Amino acid sequence: MKVGAIIAAAGAGRRMKSDRPKQFLVLDGTPILIYTLRKFDRCQVIDYLIVAAPKESVSEIQEMVSSSGIRKPVTVVQGGDRRQDSVAIAMQHLEPETTIVAVHDAVRPFVSLIEIESVVMEAERKGAAILVVPIVDTVKQVERDSVELTLAREHLVLAQTPQVFRIEVLRDAFDRARKDEYYGTDESSLVERIGHCVSIVRGSERNIKITRPSDLALAAIFLSEERSMQ
Repeated sequence: MKVGAIIAAAGAGRRMKSDRPKQFLVLDGTPILIYTLRKFDRCQVIDYLIVAAPKESVSEIQEMVSSSGIRKPVTVVQGGDRRQDSVAIAMQHLEPETTIVAVHDAVRPFVSLIEIESVVMEAERKGAAILVVPIVDTVKQVERDSVELTLAREHLVLAQTPQVFRIEVLRDAFDRARKDEYYGTDESSLVERIGHCVSIVRGSERNIKITRPSDLALAAIFLSEERSMQ
């Protein structure tokens, strides 16, 4: 098994209301992206990393990686206009003999090594696997200003990353999406629409996606807790 990890870092992060993309924001002196890359660098099942970066930030990220102490090979490529485009571009840079591809959000730095390893091994067995957490709130389906129905929580989960696939499964899904001019919300949605089963692996509520200003305060707490356990 040879595993490549694609880190999706080309987003603009408009919901963060910052003049910098959220993956470049700093937690205790270090960019969020670097914390994320270090997790995958430490994970034994990951062989190398590819970062899909904003066009104007490729050189900056290359310099960040060079000075970060990361030991595994990291390739930084220019991403596309949308996440799906960025992942498709990164897939063109996968190393020969790669069998498994993990796709992860650059702004999820608190995924655990065990979670990465577990979802990778499940994808090796089943072909496709993602991290999920249960929904605890009641979810309503609405139309305009009115509730249409209440959805059954036992059949709903929140998808996280990494989302991991055998390389042939992910390539087939992306090829089909490109031919159909279809854009999904995540990689799993592309694999689902070609009829391939996607297995689920229990994630963690700590594996947050740092998206809004309020997430930064929670991220600082998680970072402090992680450091106290090292």
